[in-house]
Amino acid sequence: MPTNPSGVGTKTSTKIRPSSAAANLQTHPTYNTGLFDNIGGPSNTAGRGPDLSLLTQRPATQASGPRKAWIPRATNLDAFNQTEEHVRHPRRLTLGAVDGIGEKEAIVRPGQIQGSVAGKLKSKIEEKINIDTLEELKKAFLTADVNQTGCLELDEFKQLLKCQLHLSNTKLQQIDALFMKIDWSSEGAITWDEFCTYMQLEYAEKEDSYLRAKEVAFLLPAKIENLPHRDPILRITDTPDGTFIACSQDGMVSFWSANCELKRTRSVVNNEQNNRQKPKWITYFCIMPHFNKIIVGTGDREIQFFELSSFEPYCQISGLETVPLNLDYSSTGYDECLILYGDSQGCVNILVIKSTGECLRTWKKMPKHDGFIASISLDNVASSPNVQFIRWQVHGDWVQQLKYYHDIGQVISCSNNANTALVIGCTSGSTHVEQQLKELKDVNSQDKNKQKCFYAYNNTKNRLEADQSVFKVYKGVKCFDFSKRKNIIVTGGMDRIIRMWNPYVFGKPTGMLRGHNAPICYLFIGEEDNRVYSISTDKCIRVWDIQDQNCLVTIRPKSHKIRGDIQAIHYSHVSRSLSVATDQMAMLALRLRPVLHADIVITHKEPIPCCKYNSSFKQVVTCSEGSVIKLWDLETGTAIFEYGEAHGEDAITCMTFDSTGRRLITGGRDGRLKVWNYNNGHCLKVFQKDRGNEEICDVTHIEINRNRYVISVGWDKRVNIYCDNQSDSNIHHVQHPLPYWADDLKNGHKEDILSVAQCKPNLLATAGYDGEVIVWNMVSGHIFCHLIPPPPKHYTDQSLDGDLNISTIVFLPTRAYKKESATLVASGPRANIHFWNVFQGGRLMAQFSGSKVSGAMVSTMLVNESNTKLYSGDSLGFIYVWDIEDYCLNGIESQPPDLLYSWRGHVQGVNGIDLVEEQNVLLTASDDCTVRLWTLEGHYIGTLGQPDSWDLYNPSTFQHPMVPYDVLIDPISLPAHPILAEKETTHQIIHQDSVTDLQEDAKETTPIIYGRQQFYVSDETIAKQLGDKKGTGKRLRHEKMKPVKIDRGGPSEYRMLKCYDLKDTPPINPPSLKVNKDDPFDFYID
Repeated sequence: MPTNPSGVGTKTSTKIRPSSAAANLQTHPTYNTGLFDNIGGPSNTAGRGPDLSLLTQRPATQASGPRKAWIPRATNLDAFNQTEEHVRHPRRLTLGAVDGIGEKEAIVRPGQIQGSVAGKLKSKIEEKINIDTLEELKKAFLTADVNQTGCLELDEFKQLLKCQLHLSNTKLQQIDALFMKIDWSSEGAITWDEFCTYMQLEYAEKEDSYLRAKEVAFLLPAKIENLPHRDPILRITDTPDGTFIACSQDGMVSFWSANCELKRTRSVVNNEQNNRQKPKWITYFCIMPHFNKIIVGTGDREIQFFELSSFEPYCQISGLETVPLNLDYSSTGYDECLILYGDSQGCVNILVIKSTGECLRTWKKMPKHDGFIASISLDNVASSPNVQFIRWQVHGDWVQQLKYYHDIGQVISCSNNANTALVIGCTSGSTHVEQQLKELKDVNSQDKNKQKCFYAYNNTKNRLEADQSVFKVYKGVKCFDFSKRKNIIVTGGMDRIIRMWNPYVFGKPTGMLRGHNAPICYLFIGEEDNRVYSISTDKCIRVWDIQDQNCLVTIRPKSHKIRGDIQAIHYSHVSRSLSVATDQMAMLALRLRPVLHADIVITHKEPIPCCKYNSSFKQVVTCSEGSVIKLWDLETGTAIFEYGEAHGEDAITCMTFDSTGRRLITGGRDGRLKVWNYNNGHCLKVFQKDRGNEEICDVTHIEINRNRYVISVGWDKRVNIYCDNQSDSNIHHVQHPLPYWADDLKNGHKEDILSVAQCKPNLLATAGYDGEVIVWNMVSGHIFCHLIPPPPKHYTDQSLDGDLNISTIVFLPTRAYKKESATLVASGPRANIHFWNVFQGGRLMAQFSGSKVSGAMVSTMLVNESNTKLYSGDSLGFIYVWDIEDYCLNGIESQPPDLLYSWRGHVQGVNGIDLVEEQNVLLTASDDCTVRLWTLEGHYIGTLGQPDSWDLYNPSTFQHPMVPYDVLIDPISLPAHPILAEKETTHQIIHQDSVTDLQEDAKETTPIIYGRQQFYVSDETIAKQLGDKKGTGKRLRHEKMKPVKIDRGGPSEYRMLKCYDLKDTPPINPPSLKVNKDDPFDFYID
């Protein structure tokens, strides 16, 4: 496999999931089994990253073409432990405690559980197995085989793990579950190869899901606009609202939006100075947000202050000893701040200002320099009682960057000098007591004043050794960034290596990131994403992961299309975009995942077509249209496992379990059925037709006479039956369906089949898009009956409109032998739930509206085991619980069953519903990307994927009485207004208003009084009114402050206007359309 010298993997082909023909991982020396092999490939060239293309492939489990990846094994186990070149690995397999990373930033590996409620799941047996215990298990596996068959039965496996892993009796249930996961074929015994296959694939899928969560991408190419500046850009910064501010050497300041749109430009240079031979040179700038000022350093050894809103000159500090090359501002408290600047002598100069507002106002009153800006010299500033000037000799070269971090109270600065590459030091320094006593004895008071004046401007001191930490880096440091939250410093420089430091350990970096081919000019730590962004002078942009210390993505100039030499760069955490200034201004934004709302938790990133509960493992399985399958713990709602690209890039449409509950069967839009050992993401077999694979809509697993079959229906309008024998799966990984039934070819469905259901012993029902339900005899393949509901009155045949489709059908097994009862329930057509008697040719027993909201369609249904409750969901997210215990049991019903409960669970249609009867929990999946849990009364338990876990045995951990936030704010969830509920159309509302006006005009006309009315109120009336008032305190004050209506006398202007009735527009007679189903454009008008 060719290596990628840049260290970034590129996806060259579609991922192929592992097959299951052979599980001989330990006997094939050419296979990489992930965690359990000693990986010892050839090291990469120094200065280059690892070959991350290996991460894009899934582990090989069978010698089959594109799946084989040769990686040599290490000859000795100690060779792996003694290896020091971690850079060659794409990602370390195990991560220990990294210096400087606190407990809060502990690395969350795939499968790790968080939360107090889910603490009991942290000690999973799979997590206890490492490379050492695996070697011991291999030896013990051979000795534990009492029968010498090469396989271990459940009792032998229990005893083996209990002894080797020192497990208590409380873990025996987990051993049973682990045995069932490995023994997916229900053979009752497992081999060593099967055990290794399961463990290897489980960790491989966890690795893939871990990497998928860390994927990062930019919107390419970058958005580029022309600059209004003529000179190079000095620096770019941003404001809290996401606006970028850029300043050039000529003093022009430009404001840019996050979309790279120029808002405005201003200048901080007085263009009216005609006596200057050369224009003023701006060296640096920074923002003073607390006082709405912009601070500018100039080549005339000045620090100038301007109003940020109007750019009016405010004041300046002149007479600096050196030119300020770098500036920084930091607020240290109320009306207190620090202003720092670095110079070409390697000094860090600090102005500690108290009463900042007062000082600025005082400086503004000083005489103006050249009639432009008020100016005060540095000696007057330093002599002020509210200002302290400190000057430290720190570096042996120019100060490249400096910044004060208030949360640690330290100044960090860097230079290209190797011995003082990065220095972390205090602002004021410690007190040298002996030096102070010596000065007090040797000088008189007059000399003290001179000493003070001399100290303020010229006496540059070195910090004590205890006041600073010096980091020595080869060829110095050009840029750095620090994160208190991550407790880490990253540095970059001329040697093209990014170093990660613990700020308290300056002897050796905790990590080194190699991959850049040019000097590094910018670094930024993204705390919220746990990433480091780096840019080199060759315009190569890389994103690194802090925990794994590997490169996530590389953006080269050919991709982002940024031209010219880099002048300034800035990353905004507000707009999540990177601003790069060359000869042009470029904005490179991160490709963010869509976020519905900050308060809305999602289970998947894509709509969820279905969800299922597995009673064998007490797990919930969910799948999405993004072809991702996730496993969740029902009792806590914690994510256990996930794997993606189950059907490639095609969506998953349906799923079911086999009769043992150990295998998952999924159907997709690619027309394929896949059988999984879903606990580790192992694809066991694939069912597909020879040709013409069309979307599968529903699937079920049946067992007849000890023979197991998988039946699927979909857009091909046929019932596809696949044989599910274990002997065939060991020979053919891809299997084709059995021949179609003769009745299916002649008298089967004419439209797409949307749903399928079975009823023991031999009935099968299918429902189509045209509203037809066909009941089949599975033994003979003959049609048992056709069920076609009668159309309502005044209904024109319009099956192409989609209102005839039946999305779900369910049998009532407890009534299977009652020939007078309804045994089949259909969710349509025409948004009505139909109860059918399938005997004697089929008979409609009842039909009623399945939704209380007009226009909603019944999308899914489910019955409990005793067939006494019917659970349904509609296309608007409403969930209904119906009492059907005696409904259509002895005859036809004309009224709908009793509606026990109804509530709105989602803002979009409910696609899937499942019932956990032993826990009295209802699961619902929706197009709004959520799977939610409810009690049978409709109380909200929680959403899978929420940060807080729940305890299913403790109702106080439920979300009830709260409801999902998106449901709460959705307009459809609001109750109907009583006035609007009485009217059905706009015409009725307008007509009702006209009738009301006529009734008011018909009343006896009140005489008009032209003049102020006189009101006479007796004492008894006042006492009665005071007694009628209820409430005291604030309510009475509210009554007191009510505005009093003024009686101006005379009639109102609008009372003289006469209203007329609106004539009703005669309705238009609609044409009678006769639609031909075969040709939707074939119609005519009588």
